[in-house]
Amino acid sequence: MTDTAPDRLSTNPDSPHYDEALLARGVGIRFKELERHDVEEYCLSEGWIRVALGKKVDRRGRPLTLKLSGPVEAWIERPADGEAASTDGEDVQA
Repeated sequence: MTDTAPDRLSTNPDSPHYDEALLARGVGIRFKELERHDVEEYCLSEGWIRVALGKKVDRRGRPLTLKLSGPVEAWIERPADGEAASTDGEDVQA
Protein backbone atom coordinates (compact mmCIF):
# COMPACT_ATOMS: atom_id res chain seq x y z
CA MET A 1 0.00 0.00 0.00
CA THR A 2 1.39 3.40 -0.92
CA ASP A 3 1.57 6.46 1.28
CA THR A 4 -0.04 8.77 -1.25
CA ALA A 5 -3.62 9.83 -0.72
CA PRO A 6 -6.15 8.90 -3.43
CA ASP A 7 -7.65 11.57 -5.65
CA ARG A 8 -11.06 11.16 -4.02
CA LEU A 9 -12.06 9.68 -0.65
CA SER A 10 -15.28 9.58 1.37
CA THR A 11 -16.14 8.64 4.97
CA ASN A 12 -19.61 7.41 3.91
CA PRO A 13 -19.65 3.57 3.70
CA ASP A 14 -22.29 3.71 0.93
CA SER A 15 -20.00 5.76 -1.34
CA PRO A 16 -17.92 4.08 -4.08
CA HIS A 17 -14.99 6.24 -2.86
CA TYR A 18 -15.02 4.75 0.66
CA ASP A 19 -11.84 2.91 1.78
CA GLU A 20 -11.98 1.61 5.36
CA ALA A 21 -8.34 0.48 5.50
CA LEU A 22 -7.08 3.87 4.37
CA LEU A 23 -9.35 5.77 6.76
CA ALA A 24 -8.11 3.61 9.65
CA ARG A 25 -4.56 4.81 8.91
CA GLY A 26 -5.72 8.41 9.09
CA VAL A 27 -5.93 10.97 6.31
CA GLY A 28 -4.86 14.56 6.87
CA ILE A 29 -6.55 17.33 4.89
CA ARG A 30 -5.34 20.88 4.33
CA PHE A 31 -7.91 23.19 2.71
CA LYS A 32 -7.00 26.80 1.88
CA GLU A 33 -3.83 26.57 4.04
CA LEU A 34 -5.75 25.36 7.14
CA GLU A 35 -5.75 21.81 8.48
CA ARG A 36 -9.33 20.47 8.66
CA HIS A 37 -10.61 17.59 10.80
CA ASP A 38 -14.29 17.76 9.82
CA VAL A 39 -14.06 16.68 6.17
CA GLU A 40 -16.63 14.09 5.03
CA GLU A 41 -15.33 13.77 1.44
CA TYR A 42 -12.69 15.40 -0.76
CA CYS A 43 -11.50 15.49 -4.37
CA LEU A 44 -7.96 16.67 -5.13
CA SER A 45 -8.26 17.00 -8.91
CA GLU A 46 -11.49 19.01 -8.79
CA GLY A 47 -10.42 21.06 -5.74
CA TRP A 48 -13.31 20.63 -3.29
CA ILE A 49 -14.22 19.19 0.11
CA ARG A 50 -17.55 18.33 1.75
CA VAL A 51 -18.06 19.21 5.41
CA ALA A 52 -21.00 18.49 7.72
CA LEU A 53 -23.47 21.36 8.12
CA GLY A 54 -23.68 21.51 11.91
CA LYS A 55 -25.83 18.80 13.45
CA LYS A 56 -28.42 18.84 10.67
CA VAL A 57 -29.31 15.47 9.15
CA ASP A 58 -31.35 14.34 6.16
CA ARG A 59 -34.39 12.08 6.43
CA ARG A 60 -32.16 8.99 6.44
CA GLY A 61 -30.10 10.25 9.38
CA ARG A 62 -26.98 11.13 7.38
CA PRO A 63 -25.39 14.54 7.97
CA LEU A 64 -26.18 17.33 5.53
CA THR A 65 -23.00 18.49 3.83
CA LEU A 66 -21.73 21.69 2.27
CA LYS A 67 -19.36 21.62 -0.72
CA LEU A 68 -16.46 24.09 -0.45
CA SER A 69 -14.13 24.84 -3.38
CA GLY A 70 -10.46 25.71 -3.15
CA PRO A 71 -6.96 24.22 -3.03
CA VAL A 72 -6.92 20.82 -1.29
CA GLU A 73 -3.93 18.81 -0.03
CA ALA A 74 -4.21 15.30 1.44
CA TRP A 75 -1.74 12.92 3.07
CA ILE A 76 -1.69 9.61 4.93
CA GLU A 77 -0.87 10.08 8.62
CA ARG A 78 0.34 6.57 9.58
CA PRO A 79 2.24 3.96 7.55
CA ALA A 80 0.54 0.70 6.66
CA ASP A 81 1.04 -2.32 8.92
CA GLY A 82 4.37 -3.97 8.18
CA GLU A 83 5.89 -0.89 6.56
CA ALA A 84 8.59 1.08 8.34
CA ALA A 85 8.19 4.83 8.60
CA SER A 86 10.36 6.64 6.07
CA THR A 87 12.81 9.21 7.45
CA ASP A 88 14.36 10.17 4.08
CA GLY A 89 17.79 8.95 5.12
CA GLU A 90 18.00 10.95 8.33
CA ASP A 91 18.93 9.28 11.63
CA VAL A 92 16.23 9.67 14.25
CA GLN A 93 17.29 9.40 17.88
CA ALA A 94 14.98 9.29 20.90
